Amino acid sequence: MSVFTNVYLIPGFLGAGKTTFLNRIIDRFPNDRKLTLLVNEFGEVGVDGTLVEGEDIDMMEISKGSIFCVCVKTDFIKGLYELSTTVKPDVLLIESTGVANPSDLKKDLKLPIFNNRFHFMEQFCIIDAPHFLGASEVYASLEKQIASSSVCIINRIDTASPDTIAATKDVVRKFHPDPLFFETNYADIPIENFFGFTPDSGEVTPGSSGNEMMAEMSAEELDIFIDDLLDSPDLEITPPDLLMSVAYKWTGDNAEQVKAMAGALPASVLRAKGFVEENGNMLLFSFVQGDWTIEDPHIPAERVKHKNVIVFIGPPESMEGIETATQTGSWINMGEYQPYSN
Repeated sequence: MSVFTNVYLIPGFLGAGKTTFLNRIIDRFPNDRKLTLLVNEFGEVGVDGTLVEGEDIDMMEISKGSIFCVCVKTDFIKGLYELSTTVKPDVLLIESTGVANPSDLKKDLKLPIFNNRFHFMEQFCIIDAPHFLGASEVYASLEKQIASSSVCIINRIDTASPDTIAATKDVVRKFHPDPLFFETNYADIPIENFFGFTPDSGEVTPGSSGNEMMAEMSAEELDIFIDDLLDSPDLEITPPDLLMSVAYKWTGDNAEQVKAMAGALPASVLRAKGFVEENGNMLLFSFVQGDWTIEDPHIPAERVKHKNVIVFIGPPESMEGIETATQTGSWINMGEYQPYSN
């Protein structure tokens, strides 16, 4: 077991292909190394965790907002503490919610309670080629994700024109002067170029920074530490884009109802995703800014935690349109969630 954990961050806007990229890493990851995933989703009902492949992978899921927002920062720090003291993986992959600002992550990894366990390695920003230009004009979080990433993966290029891809690169360069670009489908890049898994001599190891190692904390001591951190006047958290999520339960038995709902959704809806069951078959519904699919995910039904539940994400003004669209079939509103409201 390694004495430190290499950390890789995977931001990208909603529906860009972050989970697909995660699965590519898992597929090529060496069996003799310990890998842990931290998957962060915006809505109350998580879907991405079910789509992650690999039965022997340690995974931690945090929903109800961004791990870079104070609303769930407590859960994030507690999760990192558990990883640093108990799990102790060789590599940690963090898939952040598509509306996150990741700029505070490196600071969190250096908190003294982790005893230099975490070593930040790389940040891959997944860019959705057909939808990036429109989203970049509205959502500030995209600028933050690009500016702090050294690798930009322009994904789904088969659905975008060469002019759109060129314009996407121009926008990216406004926020990052010299990114490493990959143009691809299914987030397929030479992963081995970035995952050496063996530290070089210059890497920081626990206790080597000159600071004394902190003793392991009790649950109460950890709560006090986090409360003090969140109350600190030095805490900097960039306000995220104002978005809401709402979950609907589908009680129908014909997927044509789901398709009718998708066709009626307003253009302001950014993302919708969930599993629906028809005639005993599990289907994955995926909606990204007007484009949608419903297909067989080849996932056993017993792995799906939330069957027949669709999570919708959009600005507040999209909620009424979602309610109207779900009147086309048998849908039950499970409640709206706005993680960033006070």
